[in-house]
Amino acid sequence: MGNSSKDNDSATSADASAGDVQPSNSAVYSEGEKVLAYHGPRIYEAKVQKAEIRKSEWKYFVHYLGWSKNWDEWVGEERLMKHTEENVMKQQALDKKQNVDKNVKSGRSSQGKAKSSTDAKMDKEDVKNNVSKGKKRKHDAGVEKGSGTVEKLVKIQIPATLKKQLVDDWDSVTQQDKLVKLPRSPTVDEILTKYLEYKSKKDGIAPDSIGEILKGIRCYFDKALPMMLLYKKERKQYNDAIVDNVSPSTIYGAEHLLRLFVKLPELLAYVTIEEETLNRLQQKLLDFLKFLQKNQSTFFLSAYDGTKVSEGKGKGKDE
Repeated sequence: MGNSSKDNDSATSADASAGDVQPSNSAVYSEGEKVLAYHGPRIYEAKVQKAEIRKSEWKYFVHYLGWSKNWDEWVGEERLMKHTEENVMKQQALDKKQNVDKNVKSGRSSQGKAKSSTDAKMDKEDVKNNVSKGKKRKHDAGVEKGSGTVEKLVKIQIPATLKKQLVDDWDSVTQQDKLVKLPRSPTVDEILTKYLEYKSKKDGIAPDSIGEILKGIRCYFDKALPMMLLYKKERKQYNDAIVDNVSPSTIYGAEHLLRLFVKLPELLAYVTIEEETLNRLQQKLLDFLKFLQKNQSTFFLSAYDGTKVSEGKGKGKDE
């Protein structure tokens, strides 16, 4: 799941009192109601904790049952379903389609609770909030409760200098109230193109597989950014920057692209990959990270913009 938005209230609270005309119908879901909620490619059990009108639409603050409160977020009606027998069957069918046993979720939940204190320590020495969640999810997603079966997962070893980049990124946004100034240059699209050119020049010709992987990275980035790659203090900036169906990969740069590699293992956990293909993919992703590392001073900002976080943002820090 993505970054928490439970403290997003102050970022959008004005929406409910800015003169919006309330819909004539009442809320479909009530506070305290147990529901089913879409998150990424899966459906999870959740509980509605708040319901209010924002921008003339009902929005619901949900807690995913069995998960840390860090995953709590505001969602629209389109992502919720009534907790009925029919919809539960739909959830189970989707799990089966994703080739993930329904017991895996229970395994993740119990593992997540047992590891909470360990994750807190990892936060300080690794990449604080963002990386520790990604690593915990990657581990939990592949463990079946009550068995020793471990699914094959993509293992992405992020170079030490890029881990430090993630730590600095976290600190700039969540502790220093600074943002990456948008649009970035180079953008994610431009970085991917530069890598393709680099491989073509180095190897004489870039294999088609490289192009396919880069298309996949771009697709995952565009889809994952609003779901799991933003800190809550960056939400308003995202809403202001991504308009008229603009692709995030044409606006954001290396800072947010690097966050994707923390989350890729959990995203790819839902994809059936043969071992040989998995090994090749891991090598190519590592090669791309080394390319980012080689161009770190060019691709990444040395300083963030400290002038825009204060607008409508909560005072609390991301943890």
